[in-house]
Amino acid sequence: MRELTAWEIETQAQRLYGLLGNVTDFKTGGKHTLEYCRAIAPYALAINNLKKENDAVILAHYYCAPEIVYGVADFKGDSYALAKAAAEFSGRNIIFCGVYFMAQTAKIVNPGKRVYLPPAAAGCSLADGIDAETVSKLKERYPDAAFVCYINSTAEVKALCDVCVTSSNVYDIAAALPNERIVFIPDLFMADNIRAELKRRGVKKEILSFGATCCVHDKYTVRDIEKLRAGHPLVKIISHPECALAVCQASDYCGSTSGMLEYVRKSADKEFAVLSEDGIVNSLEFENPSKTFYSVSRPCGQMKRNTLDNILAVLKDIDKAPQIQVPEATALKAKLCIDNMFKMAGKK
Repeated sequence: MRELTAWEIETQAQRLYGLLGNVTDFKTGGKHTLEYCRAIAPYALAINNLKKENDAVILAHYYCAPEIVYGVADFKGDSYALAKAAAEFSGRNIIFCGVYFMAQTAKIVNPGKRVYLPPAAAGCSLADGIDAETVSKLKERYPDAAFVCYINSTAEVKALCDVCVTSSNVYDIAAALPNERIVFIPDLFMADNIRAELKRRGVKKEILSFGATCCVHDKYTVRDIEKLRAGHPLVKIISHPECALAVCQASDYCGSTSGMLEYVRKSADKEFAVLSEDGIVNSLEFENPSKTFYSVSRPCGQMKRNTLDNILAVLKDIDKAPQIQVPEATALKAKLCIDNMFKMAGKK
């Protein structure tokens, strides 16, 4: 790789500052500075050059650091949008900036591509919260149930389920399933929100839930909301359905990451408090520079394991970097589960 010139680095720094200058740096509590952008400019510039040379695309979840999401990513989005982007990619290499189950999903929906997860290992409390053996036993216990898995699950779990869902389509898919009984895994708090939403819609279903909770969203409390409203009387509270039911019901809006972005974009309100991962706060700030955002800062340590350093390391020696692998038999079954989501979500 050729040496970068001072002019190239400064030009890239100014570009990054134009993108990140209004975005909070949660490490310092202030906004991103030009000095910081100058420090990361050589990495961003090298990544953007090398991905072209390597016929690579960078997919980044909103929870990744903003210098990744806005500095080097070709596609940014929530789990559903990134799964579709991965399926539609026609190049050779996918660099997935997210966590392990997301990179697995990319490999499942586009098996002919080489898929890389820059940190090599980045987990998820939800995906780690249930395994295939447990699901197999549940299927024996509830043979009449539809098995619905949140996208935050491993390939092995997806392979045993009827349909996969994301927070943007879970309610519609759950309501549309013909089964009266649904086993939902692995997000226990999302299951509570499904029960409440289906009841609100007048849809009678029995929702059985098994698994775990999100180690970020399960920390938010109604007390957090009370403090935010006391300090900011005009604030609108937005939360994610991975939060506890009481938190979601006390919010002004509860929805997926993409839903939050749309809600704020269309709202005439000017102040918002966000009960979700720091990365979505950054994206809201980026898209709505005239609005003010408050946060009870709770980063996902696993998502933040994606860095410019490890993205660059993959691209510098991509033929030797470890790839995401999913056994063919598992991948084929898991793809049916994911394809069912795309079909059912597309019927809205």
